[in-house]
Amino acid sequence: MVRLGKKKALVAVEHSLMTAVWHMLANDTPYHDLGGDYYAKHDPERALRRITRQANALGLTVRFEPIAAP
Repeated sequence: MVRLGKKKALVAVEHSLMTAVWHMLANDTPYHDLGGDYYAKHDPERALRRITRQANALGLTVRFEPIAAP
């Protein structure tokens, strides 16, 4: 079995940076951060399932109700 060790996280960060640089150079665009809530906005149902699954793993029961529009 191969052990990647301490370099595994470093290689993952390097890969992310290289991917971002490649997209910027290929599309001739400046860097644009998608934001911390990109995936929650992109697929809110998936984010809701993830939050529910995490709460259930902690032994909690959750119920979500939509906020009434003002």
